[in-house]
Amino acid sequence: MEQSKEQKVHHVFEKIYGNYDKMNSLISFKQHLKWRKATMAIMNVPKGAHALDVCCGTADWTIALANEVGPEGSVVGLDFSKNMLKIGEQKVKDLHLDQISLMQGNAMELPFEDNSFDYVTIGFGLRNVPDYMQVLKELNRVAKPGGMVVCLDTSQPTMLGFKQGYYFYFRFIMPVFGKLFAKSYSEYSWLQESARDFPGMKKLESMFKQAGMENVSYKAHFGGVAATHFGYKPSK
Repeated sequence: MEQSKEQKVHHVFEKIYGNYDKMNSLISFKQHLKWRKATMAIMNVPKGAHALDVCCGTADWTIALANEVGPEGSVVGLDFSKNMLKIGEQKVKDLHLDQISLMQGNAMELPFEDNSFDYVTIGFGLRNVPDYMQVLKELNRVAKPGGMVVCLDTSQPTMLGFKQGYYFYFRFIMPVFGKLFAKSYSEYSWLQESARDFPGMKKLESMFKQAGMENVSYKAHFGGVAATHFGYKPSK
């Protein structure tokens, strides 16, 4: 019996959790750290804000948000992989960030009231969900009026030559890295498929608007191999 996308994703992350951080740095040549830093600079999160990090994985973006909101703020990190959360929980414990709470949950049905958070983020997680639009609507729903929704993820380069090189790397090189360094060829092969099928920047911008957000914009990273999209929940 063929697995659903949700089942596949759960299996992948429950297996690769131990090498996830190392492989992220290897696959992106540590560029993902620069992309998140550039994203946070645009977000300009103030002290005392309340944030939600969806598909938080091992909690790196959750921790970055916590450092911005400070002890007077709060950050919730949500992921559906228990094993990924275990890694995150140890990081949070070691850093003594009491303003963080991590929980297991599904991005398709966020367990929060409407209008709960000043900032809602999702990093390299939207491409792995069964229904992009459903999740975008959920992110918008739990944001406060005027709140910001931010998605950092892979994208589709448009530059000729660069685009072909990107697809070659994701299809053939990344799974080999997975096999060599994480003993997980099939899992990393599947992840490249999710990146290949993910909407391009213009399409995702349109989807943000369809999900109910306004003042939508995006920032391309490294020739468009990744992009950050920003949207705001209408104030009225």
